[in-house]
Amino acid sequence: MQIPQASPVATYTHRKNEIDAAVKRVLEGGWYILGSEVEAFTQEFAAWHELHTVVGVGNGTDAIELMLRALDIGGGDEVITTPHTATATVSAIEHAGATPVLVDIEANGFNIDPIQVEKAITPRTKVIMPVHLYGVPANLDALGDIAARYQVTLLEDCAQAHGARYHGKRVGTFGKLSSFSFYPTKNLGAFGDGGAVGTMDAALGERVRSLAQYGWRQRYISDEPGLNSRLDELQAAILRVKLRDLEADNARRRQIAACYQDALREVVTVPAIPDDCEPVFHLYVIRTPQRDALAKYLKERGIGTAIHYPVPLHLQPAYRGRLGDTGSFPQVEQVMGDILSLPLYPELTDEQVNQVIEAIHSFFP
Repeated sequence: MQIPQASPVATYTHRKNEIDAAVKRVLEGGWYILGSEVEAFTQEFAAWHELHTVVGVGNGTDAIELMLRALDIGGGDEVITTPHTATATVSAIEHAGATPVLVDIEANGFNIDPIQVEKAITPRTKVIMPVHLYGVPANLDALGDIAARYQVTLLEDCAQAHGARYHGKRVGTFGKLSSFSFYPTKNLGAFGDGGAVGTMDAALGERVRSLAQYGWRQRYISDEPGLNSRLDELQAAILRVKLRDLEADNARRRQIAACYQDALREVVTVPAIPDDCEPVFHLYVIRTPQRDALAKYLKERGIGTAIHYPVPLHLQPAYRGRLGDTGSFPQVEQVMGDILSLPLYPELTDEQVNQVIEAIHSFFP
């Protein structure tokens, strides 16, 4: 693929010397689990993301489970979230012992619909957990208001939204806790799995830290059952290098997205961007009824695309009949056949962006 949809290797090539030096430093240092690199990265990411505490964990799925467990959310408790997300979101809820309750997305976007959230509230609802899908903030004003009125907890899945702002404030700072993924294609991606939990509550942060390592508060003594979920030193060292450029990388993503918005709005449905939000465009997702034909056409011309996500959660074999069925969430089902993720990563050149735009225009009559 001449122009892939995402390219972690381009990120590595761009920062090769710094990343190689960071890896060498860890390998030669001889400390590979929960050492100085993890400590430094979590402090730096907390400061960058305007959070009080960040705890590095094994991946973004664990981060969600640990958020729930830190709040004692489990059997009999309901967590409201979206069917339009990665499987990790509901997988983590079920791993924590809680019940996912899915609600539809907004008609003019891809994020969870607050109107549907309020309709889904029951006496067992304990958490509302929006996903800031594609790096575009969910409607946190409305969701926060619902959470407050019904006395439930707002958590944030920020796996795709490192650095996004809602009304000038970073996402991940609105909820009681927030989860992050450092999967290689993310805006801040490791070269393996990694994740984090963020919070403004120091005591909650310490409970997450304990739960992430067997429930230890002192070594080898478990005060409560926990997990083994730790961000390792190598990945932390790599993330420290990439964090230094994350603001610039996100700005470049917005620049590329703006080019797509201006050039493609006449031939496809471009993303709707809420007012007073600063997205970070983890993905740039268009809609067209000719999605499959367009994807094939672009592939033949060396341009990669992807579908995020091809089947909504309630229609997947693992969840169908339990979390919904055909017709349960009409808005999600309407978009599932139309969505297509275009190439977008900071190292994409202006020439390549124009190549994508020209190819899409050439497809349409």
